[in-house]
Amino acid sequence: MGLSFRKTMKLGKKTRLNVSKSGISASRKAGPITVNSRGRVTIRLGKGISWRL
Repeated sequence: MGLSFRKTMKLGKKTRLNVSKSGISASRKAGPITVNSRGRVTIRLGKGISWRL
């Protein structure tokens, strides 16, 4: 397994800026659903459990 890097910065109460090896993206949370600028949707199903679409 290789080395990975990710830095997350809060831009507001529900908005984050994510910086990683593959580039920069923004994400916005609305309840249990998180949508990022790359089109990825994540739904939180419970504590520590999520489903990525």
